[in-house]
Amino acid sequence: MSVELTMLAYSVGLLFILILIQAIAGIRKQGLMPLANARDDLPPKGVFQARAGRVVDNHREGLTLFAPLVLIAAVAGVSSPLTVMGAQLFFASRVAHAILYLFGIPLIRPLAWAAGITGTIMVFAAILGWA
Repeated sequence: MSVELTMLAYSVGLLFILILIQAIAGIRKQGLMPLANARDDLPPKGVFQARAGRVVDNHREGLTLFAPLVLIAAVAGVSSPLTVMGAQLFFASRVAHAILYLFGIPLIRPLAWAAGITGTIMVFAAILGWA
């Protein structure tokens, strides 16, 4: 399997982990039974639970851009140092972003997000032959 597809698989694995963190935070804050029911009358989310939900949503959005590009590159046979570096940058930055987000570290977190977008743009540019 190519490095790019491996980074995509790792990124999906990261999403699984983040969803589990979000679920555990919800169970700890609101209890298993309320979450297993209809969820119509749940109390407000705790700070960490809400933060975990936002990091899941943010990572899912990043994957929405990154995954199709990696798959297009694989089908088109496009693999270069740029696509490899872009995919590695995406994954590493998403790990950093998730950690920074979960721990509530401001100001640096947007830099990790921007690095992930940069990695995605690198793959996109390689597919279109811009680089």
